[in-house]
Amino acid sequence: MTPEEYVQQKAAASGSSFYYAFLFLPKPRRAAITAFYAFCREVDDVVDDAVDLGVASSKLAWWQSEVAQSFAGKPSHPVMKALMPMAADFNIDARHLQAVIDGCKMDLDQTRYLDFPALQRYCHLVAGIVGEVAANIFGQTQPQTTAYAHKLGQALQLTNIIRDVGEDALRGRIYLPVNELQQFDVKAHEVLKRSYSDRFTRLMAFQAKRAHGLYDEALALLPAADRRAQKPGLMMASIYRTLLQEIEHDKFQVLHQRVRLTPLRKLWLAWRVQALGRI
Repeated sequence: MTPEEYVQQKAAASGSSFYYAFLFLPKPRRAAITAFYAFCREVDDVVDDAVDLGVASSKLAWWQSEVAQSFAGKPSHPVMKALMPMAADFNIDARHLQAVIDGCKMDLDQTRYLDFPALQRYCHLVAGIVGEVAANIFGQTQPQTTAYAHKLGQALQLTNIIRDVGEDALRGRIYLPVNELQQFDVKAHEVLKRSYSDRFTRLMAFQAKRAHGLYDEALALLPAADRRAQKPGLMMASIYRTLLQEIEHDKFQVLHQRVRLTPLRKLWLAWRVQALGRI
């Protein structure tokens, strides 16, 4: 299997909504974002599949070394072999990849966030930076597009957090800020035991309102000159915001299930943005 086949398989196998946004890109940009996304999946899987935190920490340390070696001209992993030939063309730096690894390391070190500013730091690393790299790959001409991409990445990550509350609880993690749990009188043990209540519903409505606000802020930041090039990001916004609306409509029944959109619906939402140029 070639490195290019490896990253393509990694991206497609994840079933992620990102895959549908990649389909409409020109081949060189599609190859670059697929390789970068495969990298993100590799390091994220280290944490999600972790049984022994020591082993997971060692694996992330290996990835840190692999990134450094790759940018020194000596990639060994198929993902890095696929990514490195395109890194310079799309302004992908080692610091970007190391930041994503640092964000994943946070998952090994902590399972709670005291307040939203603390959670924002995590979102900056695992989603904001990813958004910035993606915007470069899609094609940007305006500096403000970076701010748009960073804000959109955070909105997508908050949507993930809302969707995955139940799955994260099974891993002993709660990404909902502690002070907001207290504000709505939701106990951590209730979340970990995946117990519903009106208090939990109000807490989640508060989280959803924040996420919608970030989507609105992100879209307002996108310069008109880069709107066409940034269609894949707009596709992601459409898919994820529709998912958030489904979760809201379902009254935040996220503790016992993972709410999903069908592949056909994701493809339709992506195609609509491609055809109309807007969400």
